[in-house]
Amino acid sequence: MVSSEEWTAEQTESTVTVDGHELTVAHYEAGTDNGGPPVVFVHGIPTWSFLWRDVAPAVAEDRHVLAVDMLGYGNSDMRDGFDRSIRAQEGMLADLLADYERVSFVAHDIGGGAALRYASHRPDAVDQLVLSNAVCYDSWPVEFVNDLGLPATAEKDPAELEGAFDFAFADGLAGDPSDHAEFVEGMPEPWRSEAGRTSLARCAVATNTNHTTEIDYGAITAETLLLWAADDVLQPVDYAERLAEDVAGETELVGLSDAYHWVIEDRTEAYRDHLLDFLA
Repeated sequence: MVSSEEWTAEQTESTVTVDGHELTVAHYEAGTDNGGPPVVFVHGIPTWSFLWRDVAPAVAEDRHVLAVDMLGYGNSDMRDGFDRSIRAQEGMLADLLADYERVSFVAHDIGGGAALRYASHRPDAVDQLVLSNAVCYDSWPVEFVNDLGLPATAEKDPAELEGAFDFAFADGLAGDPSDHAEFVEGMPEPWRSEAGRTSLARCAVATNTNHTTEIDYGAITAETLLLWAADDVLQPVDYAERLAEDVAGETELVGLSDAYHWVIEDRTEAYRDHLLDFLA
């Protein structure tokens, strides 16, 4: 069990340059380079790298691991005045990972969109690609995130936002929320400050379907695992089936039952086992 405070204490910071802005990226980093290219974990919206707390450390037993907070999320830069779209997140990843010849990605939700863009534009630089209920094609944005993108989100009463967080994180689980108390409580923590509420609105309004409809999926040559929640209504498994047809690299689709959008939380042990098998 890891709390959001404990996860934050484990993070370090790097500085990246995106669109001319110098920005701080917080990330969890562990493990060694002995087992192959670094494994980079990328979360979605409205989560942060805390999503990977029960998965990334297990991978770090054999691999060098980085679990990033995307720009505007978690403990990364939240100040106003820079783009938070997956186009910008791709740029952040490119600058952060510039010293590595090849990497592997494990990505969820819009983090999957950023990883898909990276793998399409830099096919020789991505060894393995694990996508879980990732945005792709015209699968997004969803109504809940669109609503958060209104400027009024920054001015919402904190109690009202807590209701939205409960809807997203507690009601969004396939199981009993009381069995996932750390997830339900810790996932919204970065959004609870004034800067966090503003950044949440900026992150939500930056969701742009064009950034995935323009991807050349056939350019992606990485060995790919589509580790998908079979019961997700936000990013249905139909989109994973499309990816399996279009991605040029060797591709496997694994559907995990009894899991909604938060598949990493709903089926942690099964998710971790499939992931470790694939990366090995």
